[in-house]
Amino acid sequence: MLCDFRHASIQELVNKLTKEEKFLLLSAPNWWNTSKIERLGIPSVRMSDGPNGVRGSSHFVSTPAQCLPCATALASTFDSELINKVGAFLAAEAKTKSAVVLLAPTCNIQRSPLGGRSFESFSEDPHLSGTLAAAYVNGLQSNGVAATIKHFVANDQEHERTSVNSVISERALREIYLYPFMIAQRDAKPFGYMTSYNRLEGIHCSEHPRLLKGILRSEWGFDGLVMSDWHGTYGVEDALNAGLDLEMPGLPRWRTRLLLDHSLVSQKITEATITERAETVLRFVQKLAKLSPEVVFGDGVERSRDSPELRAFARKVASEGIVLLRNEDNILPIKPNTKVAIIGPNAKASVIAGGGSANLKATYIVNPFEGLEHNKPDGVTLDYSVGCYAHKFLPTLEESLRTHCGKLGWTCTFYNNDTNGNPLDKPIAEFVLNDTRVKLNDFLPPGLKETWTIKLNGKLTLDYTGNFEFGLTVAGRAKLWVNGKMIIDNWTKQYPGEFFYGQGTREEKGCYPIVSGQPVDIYVEYTNTLPPDAGERSNSQPALMRGVRLGGAAKIDAGAAVRDAVALAKQNDIAVVVVGLNSDWESEGFDRPSLDMPGKQNELIAAVAEANPRTVVVIQAGSAVSMPWNKSVSGIVQAWLLGNETGNAIADILYGNINPSGKLPITLPVREEDIPAYLSYGSENGEVHYREDLFVGYKWYQARKTAPLYPFGFGLSYTTFAYSSLKINPPSSSSTEDKDTFNISLSFQITNTGQITGSEAAQVYVILPAGGLTTPKYQLRAFKKVKDVKPGETRVVQIRLDKYAISFWDVTIGTAAANGEKTGEWRAREGIYGVIVGSSSDHHHLQGEFCLKEEFTWEGL
Repeated sequence: MLCDFRHASIQELVNKLTKEEKFLLLSAPNWWNTSKIERLGIPSVRMSDGPNGVRGSSHFVSTPAQCLPCATALASTFDSELINKVGAFLAAEAKTKSAVVLLAPTCNIQRSPLGGRSFESFSEDPHLSGTLAAAYVNGLQSNGVAATIKHFVANDQEHERTSVNSVISERALREIYLYPFMIAQRDAKPFGYMTSYNRLEGIHCSEHPRLLKGILRSEWGFDGLVMSDWHGTYGVEDALNAGLDLEMPGLPRWRTRLLLDHSLVSQKITEATITERAETVLRFVQKLAKLSPEVVFGDGVERSRDSPELRAFARKVASEGIVLLRNEDNILPIKPNTKVAIIGPNAKASVIAGGGSANLKATYIVNPFEGLEHNKPDGVTLDYSVGCYAHKFLPTLEESLRTHCGKLGWTCTFYNNDTNGNPLDKPIAEFVLNDTRVKLNDFLPPGLKETWTIKLNGKLTLDYTGNFEFGLTVAGRAKLWVNGKMIIDNWTKQYPGEFFYGQGTREEKGCYPIVSGQPVDIYVEYTNTLPPDAGERSNSQPALMRGVRLGGAAKIDAGAAVRDAVALAKQNDIAVVVVGLNSDWESEGFDRPSLDMPGKQNELIAAVAEANPRTVVVIQAGSAVSMPWNKSVSGIVQAWLLGNETGNAIADILYGNINPSGKLPITLPVREEDIPAYLSYGSENGEVHYREDLFVGYKWYQARKTAPLYPFGFGLSYTTFAYSSLKINPPSSSSTEDKDTFNISLSFQITNTGQITGSEAAQVYVILPAGGLTTPKYQLRAFKKVKDVKPGETRVVQIRLDKYAISFWDVTIGTAAANGEKTGEWRAREGIYGVIVGSSSDHHHLQGEFCLKEEFTWEGL
């Protein structure tokens, strides 16, 4: 069968398919697989979530995976070659999970740092986003794993994400929001696209003919698979007719035999459309069967991988993405024989990734304190104080839990309920879970009835004596007992909360006295039903969610914790305060409420800096946070969300093992009101108006002459660089005749004027000719990471600008949008173009210009 399918004629297979088999191919049998047709030897292929790792096919019993930095951190490298290697790394990870489709990369635009999934997207800039997305896709697909680039298009907020209508001008749509996908399509040709949840022009993107048929397939020549986001299909006929090949996940809501038959009989769809969509799915599956037969026809077992080489790569990627923002009096790197106070809620926390689709069970985690302890130079001593808490939900407890047989984790046993809702005596299935986040959306054991119960048992042992606070959050109903005493009742009376994308409750809390080293019995009973007065729950996640989460932490006095941290800071030479967000605050399903870091973190930093001016702040966050203490600290390190190797990478930068070279892929605002989308973010009456239009990110700050806290592209090094000798070769007069080969070449020199080897990400911005066109003054159109430049060394940097670099979307050309017709063309106007070479959007070192003597238009790619 293997050879038959890999080399079979797709057309012959399509001709052999029955109508029912075609229906099966248009949807899925479960959460993660395409449908197989055993009669014809057609296999299924497995998918898995990305984009910073490969979770595998179960939330419930997750196979541990390598976790790489979030997309914002990847973009901070400004290194296409490295991101290509990231793609290859993730392809190998996918194969260990028996998957050949990765639901990644995310290349939506970070329109606002408050977006719940901003950390999943590369940048506010479309050129940087598209270039890195292409590198990522090429790395995946050259190693036999399909990319499913997402979310197509304008999924830039979580508020009412399944219904909101994104109101965007045609120029902004083309030049900002479609642009990254366009570059990725040109340079990498993703095998798959995932549609976004939202509407565009009043039409859901999964049902949008102009978007899917017109732009993607006709203009750009895409010939791969288009799938929905999970439960992002909203009907039968419109999606099929628009070009949506695959409804995910299964079992299908819409593409059932009954509904499809009815649509065929009523001629709202044709059999030719059904056949065309089924053929696309078949070609997609066959391509992957040819590229990765050992996986597609393999044993289906999910595995983990780990080695010193893999750890070294993850550590390199993480350290390359860290951005040094402030380094007064060269406080960094930390010198030998220094006494260091490590302070902050994230110092010993496992903050490695955002929440939602990006979250996974990591093979291992090195937290910041561990990394700083294990890598410290000679004579460096570390003291620790928590300072304050920053979590929204109490931290999970799996690392301190053991089953009654001594295994890591706790035991989960399933029971059917009787007619009164009580669990029956006979268990249905039993599992050992190494996670106190129990998610039941993509797995249930066979044999369960409509209502059922799970019982979770384990022994908790802590290195702590005192009052310990437990937290129980649930989508369903649950109670917690500790040593036989009921501590939390989240069963009888419930209050809506943000757990499980707003379908769960708030976290209910209760305390129990703990003695260090003495285990206590933990027992949670959960049922999948809701109390009668549960109230309205959010529908931001369109799938039904069920599960329970247990957390806990030592009870602290908030004021005393800050005072203890201040006292510790005074006793040491340097204070390193590790703060930020975590997956409670940055996640799919909801947007952030403000730029402020939660809890007393800003208060803590200000107090520590007053006690010890030699304070360095390390920020773990996937996007921007406010920094009211910016001028009062000596050092600031933007560490993002860095994956498994978080602690080691932070240590490499703070101790100088790695010379920082990361650059900001987003603008960091002084205050929330400075964000370009401040007055038009979030759904209002079912719409979100992109009123900043083309002026996203640094383009807004430049146009409004608003000073950012730190500009796009900015990042310090432990050395210095000088730029010189810009040369621009004007385009030849015949260049416009062949627009695809049109280019302008330029070169300049970078010299390391400091004392140590370093790398520099040089950026090239283009200024379009004057002439009444409203457009950003300058836009990033090229960049180059110049690596490992030795002290005194000069490197020549070669850059090529293509037709994309000088073009804008001209809405005056072409016809109206009715019936999917085009709404303009790309146009490069004759005139004088400016070129800026800089180390950030605000730091310009070289300027020049060239003349385009003959204008031209183009379409497609």
